Amino acid sequence: MRIRKRSWTEQELEECPFYIDTPQENKGKWKSAFKVERPMHLELGCGKGQFIANLAFQNLEINFIGVDLIDTMLGLAKRNVEEVYGDRPIDNVILTRCNIEQILTMMDENDQVERIYINFCNPWPRGKHHKKRLTHTRQLELYKTFLVKGGEIHFKTDNDNLFTDSINYFKQTGFEVIWKTYDLHSEKIENNIITEHETMFSNQGIKIKALIAKKIDEK
Repeated sequence: MRIRKRSWTEQELEECPFYIDTPQENKGKWKSAFKVERPMHLELGCGKGQFIANLAFQNLEINFIGVDLIDTMLGLAKRNVEEVYGDRPIDNVILTRCNIEQILTMMDENDQVERIYINFCNPWPRGKHHKKRLTHTRQLELYKTFLVKGGEIHFKTDNDNLFTDSINYFKQTGFEVIWKTYDLHSEKIENNIITEHETMFSNQGIKIKALIAKKIDEK
């Protein structure tokens, strides 16, 4: 999805106390990037930030890192976080810019992430582009570097083929799919944060697919 550039983005991000423009400098030491050390969760492709803003506000005992590559998206995410938090200090959210295909430029085994969220990523439907999928085996192997044993990946999509393929990707890389649904909104899921894309696809009559995959011991 193409998004129109905003002239204010660069300055607002530069002045934002919870935005980091050089994530590689925190590689291996993300825990210390937050004022208080707490368990860490990571959203890959945070987009406009509606999801991470609400999730972080509802879970103040967890530190959240939101990653995206597009400055304008990160600028909008920054504003959404500020809107949700209101007058409350924002001390458990960091936004940063990184190409997720190169996530190990900013994360390593010392960063110990307990949960990863991937919401409505690009399905890359053409076969030759499948390796660009955020749930492809190539990417999952990278995430295993910093995802703790027993850590989880929470994944949502509108795309049937991506969902089916992703189930196989997780199995091929040693994850255990501990829960899945082909119609998220037909189930009573507590605290499901509905994203902008989720609303859009649901309004079009498209069922939302979701799963939770767990990193298990490698033998």
